Amino acid sequence: MQAGKPILYSYFRSSCSWRVRIALALKSIDYETIPINLIKDGGQQLAIIEYLEETRPTPRLLPQDPKKRAHVRMISDLIASGIQPLQNLSVLKEVGQENQLTWAQEAINFGFNALEHILQTTAGKYCVGNEVSMADLCLVPQVANAERFKVDLTPYPTISRINKSLLALEAFQVSHPCRQPDTPPELRA
Repeated sequence: MQAGKPILYSYFRSSCSWRVRIALALKSIDYETIPINLIKDGGQQLAIIEYLEETRPTPRLLPQDPKKRAHVRMISDLIASGIQPLQNLSVLKEVGQENQLTWAQEAINFGFNALEHILQTTAGKYCVGNEVSMADLCLVPQVANAERFKVDLTPYPTISRINKSLLALEAFQVSHPCRQPDTPPELRA
């Protein structure tokens, strides 16, 4: 390990880790990954992304315009704190094996209904306007969770359109869970 190189303690399927990996890729920050098997996701990813934004401000992940910046933070918080935690392994274990799929689908649909409504007023090519932001880093892993839990995305055309645009970007491709050092062979791309 070289001095000063950031270390990301990561689990390939963790939405939280994925968001940070996207930020690191967008900002061209070389880092070392130390795989860990998380029982539950941490909630520090938005603070880490904001730290990266403050210490390495290009490309911007938070718009200069205060209103747009507030929209980015609102969308990021809705996804990272309001939707995603309801599908964490620790929560799903409490729900019970037979109820997990229904629970996750209901939680995602409830959150996506609100998110789709918000994005109809904030989106351009991406979640807030036409520049990739922290909100987009939150969106892609959550859509992947929705697909994993077999959520019908038809009622969410804005979410689906933005997700498709983001997945075409290199930073989102290299950070994808199927391309991580700890990805099981059967899930690798």
